[in-house]
Amino acid sequence: MAAAHSGKRSLTLKFMVVIMLLGLTATSAALFPVTEFGKLPQGSRLERIEQSPQYRDGKFHNQQETPMMTDKRGRLAALWDFFSSRPDTVKPDRPLPLIETDLAALDKQQDLVVWLGHSSWFIQLEGKRILIDPVFSHYAAPFAFLNKAFAGDYPWRAEDMPEIDTLVISHDHWDHLDYPTLRALKPKIKQIVTPLGVGAHLEAWGFEPALIHELDWQEKVSIDDALTIHALPARHFSGRGLNGNKTLWASFMLVTPQRKVYYSGDTGYGPHFKQIGEQFNDIDLAIMENGQYDEGWKYIHMMPEEAAKATEELGAKTMVPGHAGRFALANHSWDEPFRRIAAASVGRSYRLLTPEMGQILEVSQTRQAFDAWWE
Repeated sequence: MAAAHSGKRSLTLKFMVVIMLLGLTATSAALFPVTEFGKLPQGSRLERIEQSPQYRDGKFHNQQETPMMTDKRGRLAALWDFFSSRPDTVKPDRPLPLIETDLAALDKQQDLVVWLGHSSWFIQLEGKRILIDPVFSHYAAPFAFLNKAFAGDYPWRAEDMPEIDTLVISHDHWDHLDYPTLRALKPKIKQIVTPLGVGAHLEAWGFEPALIHELDWQEKVSIDDALTIHALPARHFSGRGLNGNKTLWASFMLVTPQRKVYYSGDTGYGPHFKQIGEQFNDIDLAIMENGQYDEGWKYIHMMPEEAAKATEELGAKTMVPGHAGRFALANHSWDEPFRRIAAASVGRSYRLLTPEMGQILEVSQTRQAFDAWWE
């Protein structure tokens, strides 16, 4: 009985600490502008943001109404339930399999995709090296004791990376925009593509403004004659503290003369998938969000069955799922996203590919297959 009371007190204390720390994040960005919290847009950057069709009433909006919470609980009650009822299965009881691929040693002329866990992706297209939402840290949160990565060695480090022709950041949440990773990668990054406003964080962290391309939805940037990156809608939200939706979130289409590769970013299901499919036909590969979902926030993260439907609406030939496998931001079991997307993809019009972290997915291969490594 004493042990039970002790455990409950410990959980209550942890919850109180988390609430206080979340409150501190609201002021930390103002007090320490050149820190992990980044910086909010201002000046000419804010003036440009205010011209965006997505921006009104001082913040960015989705294409349709998107409440963050969709049950009757308030946010604090939901946060309490989240921390107080976490099952042991949210994290695996063993290190997940991975292949320690030396990314710098890969043939630069080979079109390929390598999953680096969660939403971190290394892509090569038309001789260009692209890194998406890299998080090489062992946590994805403002503080190291929150949201720790799954157990096991993580082999990828900034110092081992090749030069990155283009860094793509989908939005400014902690599990996609990681200050320690970007600080270490900075000497290797040639250009950055990101949604409106996120450049304020990057400039605060020492990146040269000339390297940063900030895009609104339906804007594009040509990296060179061989690669164009389009910023496209997503259904989500943004913010590194409690002052949310001051920067935009986006999905992206990477287009070369030979390939079209789509990255969904974090998103709930919505009509934008069909619209993007009509805008870009013949999509070779869709990298789709598939994890960290919950009925309590069903409009900002897709269920696996919705990810399957969205991939068909895109008209993509192949889908590879992400946003799982390294961090637990929801209370589903760590392997549930993979089991559900495998079941939901049976009989669909696309191929489902499920590489382990570090396995090389060759974009041009039509017969490549991967094991159900989570079983």
